[in-house]
Amino acid sequence: MAGTKNLSAEMIVDIAAQSALDMKGLDVVVIDIQGRSSYADYLVIASGTSDRHVVSIAENIQQVMKNDHDHIAKGIEGTREGKWVLLDLGDVIVHVFHQFVREEYCLEEIWKEAPQRVVSDEPRAQAN
Repeated sequence: MAGTKNLSAEMIVDIAAQSALDMKGLDVVVIDIQGRSSYADYLVIASGTSDRHVVSIAENIQQVMKNDHDHIAKGIEGTREGKWVLLDLGDVIVHVFHQFVREEYCLEEIWKEAPQRVVSDEPRAQAN
């Protein structure tokens, strides 16, 4: 059950993506699946370089959501193996993959018709 704060799906996406980047998550991508799926509005996908890295990224997202935003994940799967961790944040599903597993399942290709954006820590160019 989600906490008492009412976060929009877009806010959850931004928090989850930034939390992944904070743990040095790689190739963070957001896929907008609104109207294309009955189980979520967005997917956040990130990669880690090792089993422990994958688990650390997912656990950080879970802790930031809970501790800083009072939003409790509905579920988390895959932390034992660390190859692919799925974090259910309600309208947002987070997938954290070991790099080779991400290449195998290629969710970006499966959802290629849906709008996608890459998220990075690099500052955006400001208009003058």
